[in-house]
Amino acid sequence: MAPSHCFQQAITIHASVALVEHCVTDLASMEQWLNPWLRCRPLENHWSTQVGARSQFSLRLPGWQPGLTSTVVERSPNTIVWKFDGFFSGQDRWQWWARGDSTELINRFEFTIPNALVEFGFNHLASGWTRADMTAQLQRLKKLAETQT
Repeated sequence: MAPSHCFQQAITIHASVALVEHCVTDLASMEQWLNPWLRCRPLENHWSTQVGARSQFSLRLPGWQPGLTSTVVERSPNTIVWKFDGFFSGQDRWQWWARGDSTELINRFEFTIPNALVEFGFNHLASGWTRADMTAQLQRLKKLAETQT
């Protein structure tokens, strides 16, 4: 089944590829640029971004914390792909590469929403917020990486 939603954002970061990779994949760094309402925790004993590593992403909403279980399904020095299942099913792909003395970063979020009621709510309430949040996250990631150079 093809994803029914696909959001893609790109940004240029004036930092090295290695530093951007660290910011994208290090849990303490992620906590600085992820949406403050989003929590990520490893499902194993420790955080890992190796293929097969599992984690839980959940929204911290009053009285409700919907979550996604994610598994790293692709990993290379310039790519990480988390596949997830929960109220969304799909994948979150992050890719980065050097461009001069900067790094180009693309985040592609592809998913379907299996529950028709959640799909309706997303389409009417959260779609625009999700796009704006992806942009804000990339801006926070850019700031984090650029202040560490």
